[in-house]
Amino acid sequence: MAIYAISDLHLSFGVNKPMNIFGEVWDNYEEQIKNNWIETVKEDDIVIIPGDISWAMTLDESVKDFEYIASLPGKKILVKGNHDYYFSTVTKMKKFFESHNFQNIDIVHNTAIETDTHIICGTRGWGKTEGNTQEEDAKIIAREEVRLENSLKAGLLLQDKAKEEKGIEKPIIVALHFPPFVGRFQEIMEGYGVKTCVYGHLHGYAHNFVREGLIGNIEYKMVGCDYTKMKLIKLD
Repeated sequence: MAIYAISDLHLSFGVNKPMNIFGEVWDNYEEQIKNNWIETVKEDDIVIIPGDISWAMTLDESVKDFEYIASLPGKKILVKGNHDYYFSTVTKMKKFFESHNFQNIDIVHNTAIETDTHIICGTRGWGKTEGNTQEEDAKIIAREEVRLENSLKAGLLLQDKAKEEKGIEKPIIVALHFPPFVGRFQEIMEGYGVKTCVYGHLHGYAHNFVREGLIGNIEYKMVGCDYTKMKLIKLD
């Protein structure tokens, strides 16, 4: 079993919002992703998708986008992005997946998911200039820090259980939509012994602000699909 990540798919099969208005890098990108995915991922692999999955405003509008994702190999683990407006609650998302028989899609939100080899945690995150005011940004960042810690606490329980029952040390991977270099996100992850953090969100000129590699004790990877040339990034 291998673990991959790719984010910011910005699918729009159910709404009229083509991505190539943002540049030719997005020409036929859905087919590029599909081909790379099929060539790379096996059915027992894990694919983490850290947000901005669909342009849909409602779950009904998102059906075709999730059909596309479900049709591809591997189990998909999702994190909400800032443009995933259809997302309301985990309960509603899980019911939606079940009702459409999307059996290979799951979601992390104040929760954690255990795989054969790792624990997957995450949250959306936030940027320091995304809101209308500095006060609003600070409030949202603080809330997302709590959500990250909730996810990591759940992950730590799974990690301890795996070690106690199976004698297996399962590293924690954190998936954030926004880059984690604001607020206390890095500090929180360091405190929970996170080994790998993937993120997306940055496009175009903002790729100049990508930070990757080992920072502190954590390996950071930017996995936005336009940054990776529509290829999935192998984490393990």
